[in-house]
Amino acid sequence: MRFASLGSGSKGNATLLETSQSCVLIDCGFTIKETERRMARLGRSPSDLEAILVTHEHSDHIKGVLPLARKYKLPVYCSYGTAEYGQLRLSHHWRDLVLGTVVDIGGISVMPVAVPHDAREPCQFVFRYQKKTFGLLTDLGSITPFVREHYRQCDALLLECNHDKQMLADGPYPYSLKQRVGGDWGHLNNQQAASLLAEAEVGHLQHVVMAHLSEKNNTPALARAAIEPMLANSDALLSADQEAGFDWLDIA
Repeated sequence: MRFASLGSGSKGNATLLETSQSCVLIDCGFTIKETERRMARLGRSPSDLEAILVTHEHSDHIKGVLPLARKYKLPVYCSYGTAEYGQLRLSHHWRDLVLGTVVDIGGISVMPVAVPHDAREPCQFVFRYQKKTFGLLTDLGSITPFVREHYRQCDALLLECNHDKQMLADGPYPYSLKQRVGGDWGHLNNQQAASLLAEAEVGHLQHVVMAHLSEKNNTPALARAAIEPMLANSDALLSADQEAGFDWLDIA
């Protein structure tokens, strides 16, 4: 199993997960043309996809999903609440995901994990294939016991480090947006991300990718300073980029 990012941040998000059996796309916040370009950079095309999975309906995660599904005739898996976006629920592409219930997609075991975020019925995902586990965890404002339980034993983790608390407080956002981003239904700050790792079995982690970093309220250096002390192997720590994403990472 391996994974890669087409891009991560407020301007668009998409992640690829591939096994020897199939390839799936998680979220698509880019146009068809941009998605095709970014996938080609990773040696893949939308025609290689088994399905698209969607975490929630915010535009940086979903705006390209239905156009891509229509062009390439792909099923789209998401919650009922997420499917209320646009015409998705009325489309024959939609497949209902029940949060907390495991589903098999292309031979991959997928657990949709409910998270606290200001969306209709948001989730994140834990993927299992041949005894290896990949956790994708972004776009949540607080870490619940349910989240901690499901992300405790990952072999690789894509983890939100959206903002530094002080940078957010001192930054250019209006007060209402600062409250939203920093609230329990917003986005994880660096210390919250570190706290998840503090209770995880970090000896299993081959890769930890810091994701969804705010361009105005965080820096890779600040995120790394918070996360690195939590890891058994600091060489496992990487950062996802808005433009470049990151290249394929193998889970051995």
